[in-house]
Amino acid sequence: MRTIAIDAMGGDHAPKAIVEGVNQAIAEFSDIEIKLYGDEAKIKEYLIAKERVTIVHTEEKINSDDEPVQAIRKKKQASMILGAQAVKDGEAEAVISAGNTGALLAAGLFVVGRIKGIDRPALMSSLPTIDGKNFEMLDLGANAENTAHHLHQYAILGSFYAEAVNGVKQPRVGLLNNGTEATKGDPLRKEVFELLSNESTINFIGNIEARELLNRVADVVVTDGFTGNAVLKTIEGTGLSIFKALKKAIQDGGLKAKAGAYLMKDSLYGMRDMMDYSSAGGAVLIGLQAPVVKCHGSSQADSVYYTIKQVRTMLENQVVDKIVNEFSKERGQNE
Repeated sequence: MRTIAIDAMGGDHAPKAIVEGVNQAIAEFSDIEIKLYGDEAKIKEYLIAKERVTIVHTEEKINSDDEPVQAIRKKKQASMILGAQAVKDGEAEAVISAGNTGALLAAGLFVVGRIKGIDRPALMSSLPTIDGKNFEMLDLGANAENTAHHLHQYAILGSFYAEAVNGVKQPRVGLLNNGTEATKGDPLRKEVFELLSNESTINFIGNIEARELLNRVADVVVTDGFTGNAVLKTIEGTGLSIFKALKKAIQDGGLKAKAGAYLMKDSLYGMRDMMDYSSAGGAVLIGLQAPVVKCHGSSQADSVYYTIKQVRTMLENQVVDKIVNEFSKERGQNE
């Protein structure tokens, strides 16, 4: 039985969306237990599951505008912090939250703790592609600045995850750059290229360009946190803008446009679903001693369910244990 701690009070639609997602997961998976942290009375309004769910009551929570480090120091009884502490104390094997991203990153780093040998954990997420599959991208903003050594580690971490969780054999690892040639990029990208070219444990395919990301040119895309966050928000914003523009064109196009849209309804819904990232689960703070996973702040019940499913797979496939073994082996070679 796997035990997962969940911050029931984090996110725009908490606790309703969080608890409804838990209801779905408990009904689907008989091998998990959930510890919900938050206001017991509010949680019970939506909780249907009667077995394998425990509520740990607290009225304190971290708000979206709280300064992350100060919040985890001052709000010791916040639902997010109690969930992270449960992992630290061995009462749970993973923690999920849709709350303040910075606070969750800080809680993961200072409460759960990083794996020895990993300099800086990265934020990694599955992003949708045109063929309906996904690719992993990291770092998406856990660090504003990175060294070449950090990105080298991220390539190994992402490759482990893609194989263990997504079932991709020999995942293709690409370095995000401003051109595909080996000589392209700033000094950081050139140094990373050399490190990854000499890394025997991964399937490095070289530099890739941002315009090819949604064509699934790679299974794992590595970049620094500043660039990764900017690219992520550009993809999200472009997708929303395209659908908004398409809807406006149909509304303003008269009867002919509306009739055409009606005839293409199934195809348009299929396109929307293909680009929907909610079924891919949450963003993983990878490089920590246990899975710490961030749901999108606007997550609805389905997204929470898929995130629980994702964490269950991580625990089943012992992703963290494999990473610990790999980096322990690396340290042994360096000593």
